[in-house]
Amino acid sequence: MEVILILFSLIGLLLLRVPVAFAMGALGVVLLWLKGFPLIAVPQRLFGSMDSFELLAVPLFLLMSNVLLKGGVGRDLFASVQAWVGHLPGGLGVATTMSCTLFSAISGSSVATAATIGTVAIPEMDKRGYDRPFTLGQLAAGGTLGILIPPSIPLILYGVVTESSIPTLFLAGVGPGLFLATLFIIYAVIYNRKSNAQMLQRYSWGERFRATLYALPTVVLAIAIIGSIYAGIATPSESAGVGFVLAIVMTFAMGRMNWEKFSAAVHDAMRTTSMIFIIVAGAKVFSYAITLYLIPQTISGFLTSNISSPTLFILAVGLVLLIVGFFLEALSMLLIMVPVLYPALQAMGIDPIWFGIFFVVLIETALITPPVGLNLFVIQAVGKARLEDVVKGAMPFALIMLSTAILLWFWKDLALFIPYKLL
Repeated sequence: MEVILILFSLIGLLLLRVPVAFAMGALGVVLLWLKGFPLIAVPQRLFGSMDSFELLAVPLFLLMSNVLLKGGVGRDLFASVQAWVGHLPGGLGVATTMSCTLFSAISGSSVATAATIGTVAIPEMDKRGYDRPFTLGQLAAGGTLGILIPPSIPLILYGVVTESSIPTLFLAGVGPGLFLATLFIIYAVIYNRKSNAQMLQRYSWGERFRATLYALPTVVLAIAIIGSIYAGIATPSESAGVGFVLAIVMTFAMGRMNWEKFSAAVHDAMRTTSMIFIIVAGAKVFSYAITLYLIPQTISGFLTSNISSPTLFILAVGLVLLIVGFFLEALSMLLIMVPVLYPALQAMGIDPIWFGIFFVVLIETALITPPVGLNLFVIQAVGKARLEDVVKGAMPFALIMLSTAILLWFWKDLALFIPYKLL
């Protein structure tokens, strides 16, 4: 009975539009007070939620991606890819997804990826006569690659919550990330094969190499960040710090950055970091309270006693996440659901690394589904578009993501081959 009351209380607070962080934190404090637990644990938990070297990667990656965003790096990436594939059917759609994929290997953020590439790609695709909903939907979906292809902020948080290896999670995200990007490209080519969109003229080899030369510093930056993590030279936090410094040097050296833009980048990163850390702090207090109430153990016991098959368990989890995704944004879903589901996950013998990737694919889908799909609103603002057009264009991509989540269950090596068998 306690479990039901607590869950309905949380849902009620969220329906009353109480911010997620304060809903979880306040409910956690009330639960501790009702049971007579010492409230001194609350500030201890709040401080402990921030006192993590692994979490230091979050503000550093956000700082780096915002510096690159303000420095117009997306323009160089898009122009470079466009020079190589723009003449193909649906070439700008292909260039858009490839640019999102490349920027995802730097930013770790879906919002930064969608905003950076969308600012450049939307006007260009509009000018060439691409279907408006398709353009908007592709940018919204392409941005979600930013939280699957490493470095990924949700995977960092998942690793912190479950005490899983963050580098291993990053490696596991590579295969599904590239697979999704490939499916997006195939869909773009098929969709635009018979459209009236204007194809670009084939660039000369000289033009291609010049465009690539402008984008080369960004590609080198991505390789340096990811390569240093996988080679064991640096932790994700250290790599993010180095990447932030290199991004500053690169954008100032290219004449793309000034102190006004830099100040705006730091301010935007601070706002996003504060939002994330406040949600993390509230989730930590709530998680502590429900653990003392034995709620995760109760739910785990209920699931394992009533659902004996891992397949049915994953199906149930997938359905719950899809429903919850209509009302909560990605990080809130992760920080509320993972502590509750993780004990059952262990009892079922499901690999936590695989589940982390499966979970992120589903919260990727939530980013482009109404009513609170964050990427929908980002692209609506960037493209000055109607929300219904963004939603219409994003739905086929959401179905592609759901199909990939299903495929992950039947083909676990899509996520696990690189970390467990290749390396």
